[in-house]
Amino acid sequence: MKVCIISDLYYPYPGGISEHVHHTALELKRLGHEVKILTTNYSKKFDFCDSSTVLQNTTVVRVGKAIPCSINKSIGVIPIGFNLSGKIQGFLNTRTNGNITSNFDVIHLHTPNAYLPLFTIKHSKSLNIATYHSNAPKLKWHTYAARITRSYIDKVDGAIAVSDTALDAIERFIDFPHTIIPNGIDTERFSPEVEPFSKFKNGGPNILFVGRFEQRKGLKYLLQAFREVRKKMPTARLIIVGSKNRSQQKTTNQKGIYFEGRVSPENVPRYYASCDIYCSPAIGGESFGIVLLEAMSSGKPVIASNIFGYREVITDGEDGILVEPKNPDALAQKLIEILANKELTTRLGKNGRKTALKYSWEKVTKRIESFYYEIAEKKNIKFQD
Repeated sequence: MKVCIISDLYYPYPGGISEHVHHTALELKRLGHEVKILTTNYSKKFDFCDSSTVLQNTTVVRVGKAIPCSINKSIGVIPIGFNLSGKIQGFLNTRTNGNITSNFDVIHLHTPNAYLPLFTIKHSKSLNIATYHSNAPKLKWHTYAARITRSYIDKVDGAIAVSDTALDAIERFIDFPHTIIPNGIDTERFSPEVEPFSKFKNGGPNILFVGRFEQRKGLKYLLQAFREVRKKMPTARLIIVGSKNRSQQKTTNQKGIYFEGRVSPENVPRYYASCDIYCSPAIGGESFGIVLLEAMSSGKPVIASNIFGYREVITDGEDGILVEPKNPDALAQKLIEILANKELTTRLGKNGRKTALKYSWEKVTKRIESFYYEIAEKKNIKFQD
């Protein structure tokens, strides 16, 4: 089977969608399929990590140039460029003696109403599978946008939502076969066996945050909570992995905070290995929470906001702890409580690892592959050998 995965977001852009695209491409290749990724170019002005080593294992084609934009209290990208539509058409299809044939059996679109996916749907002559990642509020302009893109989205043959939350956000707009297949995790890369950084071995306890510095990630509430944690645990450390803007400059000079900046994908697992607890204080807009799985797969206890998306990953009190969002006092209280209870941290860590193993990319990608075949059979489509 020849598969093309389309996404505006891919390395060096960090985040859950990039991880999803990357690992499904790798696993589909291991299953014997030919896989290419179509994405856009990112200039050096973006504060992104060096992902050159990671990209050696995938076949990537880039068109246009990414410019940042604000979407759902997050930072996304819009690819721009001369004749972008024509370049995508030339990549997807081959014209011979006036006949146009597709170069791929399956076109897998991530966030199909984004820019590259929409151009791709326009020219696609393949089986079109779409994965929806977003947990966006039900705003009027979403309905208007859905009407504008209706003729394109109607060409989708089957849809995947990464969670019930993601499905709820799009179910009113789709009338084609759909299923829920969650995000996955590399359970070997994120493992209790990973070696921690020596500089964080002594002292602590260590609290970890990994993520982009965006409003919906809720970092400011963790920073406020950490002040209270330090009063009870003066040697506590807060390790922050992500890009910093000017508004965080003064705050991250607070005692006990170790700002690590943007780090390479190869080093991310070592930060999880170096913490005693992982914290995600996001305030909303999360459809799943790959960072939660990364910490759980690393055998670390997780404390996160009690929000849609996160509740589908964590069972409160069993493999993680959920707290009220935007409440730094409650967050501080739970952090102190968990860090002071060795038996609890061990139990949460072990249970979290068991949960994460259910989400291995091998298992998740086999479900995606099966969905390809299921929809192809319904459409009476035969794949190339």
